[in-house]
Amino acid sequence: MTRVLTWLAKGILLFLAASFLLVVLFRYVPVPFTATMAMDENSVTKDWEPLSNIDRNLVRAVIAAEDSKFCQHGGFDTVAIAKAAAENATGGRIRGGSTISQQTAKNVFLWQGGGYFRKGMEAWFTFLIEQMWGKRRIMEVYLNVAETGIGTYGAQAGAKRYYGKSAARLSPAEAARMAAALPLPKKREVTSPSGWLARHGRTIAVRINVVARDGLDACVYE
Repeated sequence: MTRVLTWLAKGILLFLAASFLLVVLFRYVPVPFTATMAMDENSVTKDWEPLSNIDRNLVRAVIAAEDSKFCQHGGFDTVAIAKAAAENATGGRIRGGSTISQQTAKNVFLWQGGGYFRKGMEAWFTFLIEQMWGKRRIMEVYLNVAETGIGTYGAQAGAKRYYGKSAARLSPAEAARMAAALPLPKKREVTSPSGWLARHGRTIAVRINVVARDGLDACVYE
């Protein structure tokens, strides 16, 4: 038993050291690849761009669509988590309570899918990147590793795929359509959405103005 506990303690210490080193590394170095990209059955297209080369409309669009409290929370939206838990307890289904920070931690360091173990790892990495990266770097990494289409990762690759131009020049409508597709990029149409998806995109475009007016993206640009 003593030997088992010793190996367990060593394993935990090794994991902690490795996670710290990876988080510090990716604070400064572009993320070269992720587990999601490695498991993608399609040919992967990605193109890393610094946040200064990504239109602010897209930053505002993903905040409006994914995490309106991005600049207010420390990585976890407790209200959204509580609502999701309450709904799940009754057997209903609503959009998850994951923040942009949590999604970034999952995309960079972990794998897709659920399970308590992976969620626990996600919480740990979310805490680390909030403490060691800050909001601007979290947003920059998120917009470079998020899946934006079939085999397409990052804002730049997505903008080129859908609009044939750089992510540095996106209109509010274009940014909103990309943000609307993010939860299901393989299934949601960006260039010619219809029905609910088109309405959702228009709603996000309107909310971009709210994000700008209320400074909900201020932490990214301070």
